[in-house]
Amino acid sequence: MTMLENRTAIVTGAGGGLGRGHALFLASHGARVAVNDMNGEAAEQVAAEIVAAGGKAIACAGSVTDEAKVGDMVEATLGEWGSVDILVNNAGILRDKSFAKMDMADFRLVLDVHLMGAAICTKAVWEIMRKQAYGRIVMTTSSSGLYGNFGQANYGAAKMALVGLMQTLAIEGEKYGIRVNCLAPTAATNMTDGLLAKEALARLSPALVSNGLLALVHADAPTRAILCAGAGHFARANVTLTEGAYVGGGADAGERVIDAWDAISDRAGELVPAYGFTQLERELASAAAADQ
Repeated sequence: MTMLENRTAIVTGAGGGLGRGHALFLASHGARVAVNDMNGEAAEQVAAEIVAAGGKAIACAGSVTDEAKVGDMVEATLGEWGSVDILVNNAGILRDKSFAKMDMADFRLVLDVHLMGAAICTKAVWEIMRKQAYGRIVMTTSSSGLYGNFGQANYGAAKMALVGLMQTLAIEGEKYGIRVNCLAPTAATNMTDGLLAKEALARLSPALVSNGLLALVHADAPTRAILCAGAGHFARANVTLTEGAYVGGGADAGERVIDAWDAISDRAGELVPAYGFTQLERELASAAAADQ
């Protein structure tokens, strides 16, 4: 069980729940793990647990929104082991309310922790990974972002934003050996208390999600994948583009869009774009074909 031997991983929000499961899992496969959490005592406990099991770990206390603390964490990891090969952006919070009752302070806070926290941590290791021509980065997205969930406008917005961040960083990091993916977990943690029935929670061990990490961080990992994981079940989510229909311009173009809605929405032949300009290329090709 040493597929990650001599690899160094940072896991954020790893003092409990999914993050703890991720840290223990990566360590069990040979990785050296920097355990991050705002709660320094919790991070110390998880690091001690890894060491007691024969692994290597250090604890790094601090918020992922604190650029100085994140910088200290990365420096401590480099000082201990000389590299950062894997980053799992797991840290997060919930501030659930319907949008009508949600204040903007809670909206900003959730985006700050999930989105900016992941961006700050990723930026802190990006140049290291570029120089060593190797890196594996995991963003934690959610079905709430991919598909929506009542009462989670802030959380869903942050989680879908992480998909966009992943898509672009995977493209930018490709020539440097950096592969970037998303994990969309379902697990029984403090964040899901009161949301699911006890029978469902019993099947949703965080460890069953962490198993999916190996596919996203090993040497031959994919890039730009969204892996959905829960209760031992794994699936892929994709952002797709339909073939669409050419409508053109003119005074009644809006009405023609409505008339062509079924053709525009037809999923037969849809694709997963390799990059954002795929949409532009398809639109120009369609317009050119209409002119012939």
